[in-house]
Amino acid sequence: MKEVRACIVGMGIGRPNGDALQANARGRVSALCDVVQERMDDYAKHLPEPVKTYTDYKAMCKDPEIDAVFIGTPNQWHVPVALEAVKRGKHVLITKPLADSKQAAAKLVKAAEAEGVVNMMSLSTRFGAPAQYLGNLAQQGEFGELYYARARSVRRSGIPAWNLGFIQAGGGAFRDMGVHVLDAVWWILGKPKPVSVVGVAGAKFGPFGKGYWDFSVPDKTVYKQYASDDYAGGFIRFENGLGLQVESFWASHQPGEFQIELFGTDAGATLSPLRLFRTVNGAPQDISVALPRPGEAWDAIAAHFIDCILDGKPCDAPLRHGWIVQEMMEALLQSAETGKEVRLRMADYGA
Repeated sequence: MKEVRACIVGMGIGRPNGDALQANARGRVSALCDVVQERMDDYAKHLPEPVKTYTDYKAMCKDPEIDAVFIGTPNQWHVPVALEAVKRGKHVLITKPLADSKQAAAKLVKAAEAEGVVNMMSLSTRFGAPAQYLGNLAQQGEFGELYYARARSVRRSGIPAWNLGFIQAGGGAFRDMGVHVLDAVWWILGKPKPVSVVGVAGAKFGPFGKGYWDFSVPDKTVYKQYASDDYAGGFIRFENGLGLQVESFWASHQPGEFQIELFGTDAGATLSPLRLFRTVNGAPQDISVALPRPGEAWDAIAAHFIDCILDGKPCDAPLRHGWIVQEMMEALLQSAETGKEVRLRMADYGA
């Protein structure tokens, strides 16, 4: 195999992922799949060659001329589409979160690993240049011992309603945006083993027609279907004693923010803006970091996925990582529902 022929499923987040796969010298978008033909036709205009289109993902997965599948559907369809793809021997790249439940996530990971296909998460924050920079510093020991972190995604008015999957059961703010900061900070911290989670969550805006994207007001028939969280926050404790505070708000009376903060014995850092904090010779140093030519996270994701398929490179973001992050997310939401701490037994998951 000299190139990876990919099908893009879902014409929303599928577009930047598809563009990156197409731009790679060893990648090609050869097919599209969506329930709406017009969306595929519109995207196909931007591709250099004609592509096949499918409205039935099962028929698409039978196509022998497709090597890999990117899955960018609503959360509830990640696992059904991916299971069909791996059953047909196709490599899979899946947008966050891995699934709409921990049970579905576990089922998919086991199936993908049993089939021996390349299976990878598409994580734009983890693969972004700022997170990669901090992760590399952490691996080099620049922070000393990382013992605490905070991670949050806050929107003032940003509930997505263009697809009901976002706001129905299995969707929600934490699985949509909280997953970005949770996954990235967990990776930067060295993928420690989580042992307990406590959290709160709810919906204070969405069910009442408030807080939607750019202060728009959806039709009542839309927001009456609201069945997920529009905020969630909590605390995760890890086996090595490290603590993580994580928060995600789709809507709030606060300024928008997307942030990760690291606390280490030798140094600390923030993701946005990218800054380092140290004490040298008894004086504080605050260092602003300007990354030269940071590049697009989508290009880095596509390049790594293709390298794993064609060169056998070990995957840096396998679905197993998505499973562990899913377990932490679902534990926080479970704690919010029950009012109790949730203990995790992660011995079998690996990282």
